Amino acid sequence: MSSKPRYRMISWVAEKYGIHPQTLRLWEREGLLCPHRSKGNTRLYDDATCERLETILTLTRDLGVNLAGVEIILNLRDQVRQLQRDVETLSRLLKQKVGEGQGVPRYHAIVKVRPSTIQPAEPE
Repeated sequence: MSSKPRYRMISWVAEKYGIHPQTLRLWEREGLLCPHRSKGNTRLYDDATCERLETILTLTRDLGVNLAGVEIILNLRDQVRQLQRDVETLSRLLKQKVGEGQGVPRYHAIVKVRPSTIQPAEPE
């Protein structure tokens, strides 16, 4: 059972992390942050967005990475997460095939690979 996500306004986030609200707006324009919006178009920061902000602050404040570097690092991190999900999917499909007692037929596809997706192959 998941609880309702908690949302925080930009003023709260800015004060908590010691950053100017205008900096948060700039990072949103740059695509580094993507807060949710209320019906009145107010920026609302959930836990995931705050975690991403913490990563940005660690990279910029503690490690001296510029914003272009931050963007590259965040994109690479997202790609690694996608690859991890793909590996988990492949592992699950392989275990399922081997568990069915069929083994893995040589030269037959178990999965179809399309850009950014891995799906079970249609049975022949």
